[in-house]
Amino acid sequence: MSQSPAQKKRMLSKEGDDKVDWKKLQAKRKEEKRKRKDAKVLKQLEKQRKKEEETKEQLRQESERKEKGRPYTVSIALPGSVMDNAQSPELRTYLAGQIARASAVFSVDEVVIFDEQGEESKTVEGEFKGVGKKGQACVQLARILQYLECPQYLRKSFFPKHQDLQFAGLLNPLDSPHHMRVDEETEFREGVVLDRPSKPGKGSFVNCGMRKEVQIDKLLQAGLRVTVRLRKTQKTDSRFYKGVVVAPHVPRTEGGLYWGYSVRLASCLSNVFAECPHKEGYDLTIGTSERGSNIDLVTLSPFKRLLIVFGGLQGLEASVDFDQNLDITDPSVLFDHYINTCPNQGSRTIRTEEAIMISLAGLRPKISAAFSSMKVE
Repeated sequence: MSQSPAQKKRMLSKEGDDKVDWKKLQAKRKEEKRKRKDAKVLKQLEKQRKKEEETKEQLRQESERKEKGRPYTVSIALPGSVMDNAQSPELRTYLAGQIARASAVFSVDEVVIFDEQGEESKTVEGEFKGVGKKGQACVQLARILQYLECPQYLRKSFFPKHQDLQFAGLLNPLDSPHHMRVDEETEFREGVVLDRPSKPGKGSFVNCGMRKEVQIDKLLQAGLRVTVRLRKTQKTDSRFYKGVVVAPHVPRTEGGLYWGYSVRLASCLSNVFAECPHKEGYDLTIGTSERGSNIDLVTLSPFKRLLIVFGGLQGLEASVDFDQNLDITDPSVLFDHYINTCPNQGSRTIRTEEAIMISLAGLRPKISAAFSSMKVE
């Protein structure tokens, strides 16, 4: 069947329409490629901008932590013989409680107990066998101080029944920031690693005194005391909370929180300095005595590790005389400052537990002034 001229014309027109315009197609492809390239560059720029913002936020948080945190530590040292000043178990326990309360109130980070008579007492193992017995007063004082510093929900894990702790339950609690309530929301908590199996690749479970246990990021030995930083966001339907283990000083250095004190035993006065747990040692030392300079005339410079040493019934002179490692007679040469923290005292004697409270109260504004002047500079 032959086609009419009109049909042939329509067919030719249709074939013309079906022809590809390669120039337009090429231009279109270039435009799409350019758009994809531009989108990729924008995406990279957005990613870089977010990364810069995250870096700025991290620097800002670190700066806030440095401003908020406390970079220095305060340590006190005293002879265990102060316990011989109290003749009954109840009074000895109460005296130790006074020292613990003073340490907590003035944010003391370390309590060093030394033996004036040079007895080797390195741990709190053993028990008190009588007033005046070498080393026993140091051990009893250390044990009570450790017991009071430990959060209540952890005491059963670390302190079995002991004669030295017979009356410790009657003492006033320290109520420090790390002594948490069950439902108290906070960034840090103290805990004990539980003897509970966990899945491969997962960390141990820790009792932090909460309604749920906390799973940490590391697998640790059961029975260890750890400091845990809890995640800011927790799944409400999870069977346990999530957290990471941090160094014990982190709540102080980053959060500005007082996180309790550690207890150390030293066999003599010289070992208080020689066995310092910090590599650089104590960079500012203060001795207290009624023969020292007036505290009102003393100005403290900024420091990292401050040590304040108190004497016993016979003062620091007796501690120096008993110490075979020291070939001196004047205790003032051991310290950067040798001060009288209660000039014009109305009593012939000031008991050591009283001297601790008086001295820390007198030094507190001087410590604040030392660091406030450093910030101004």
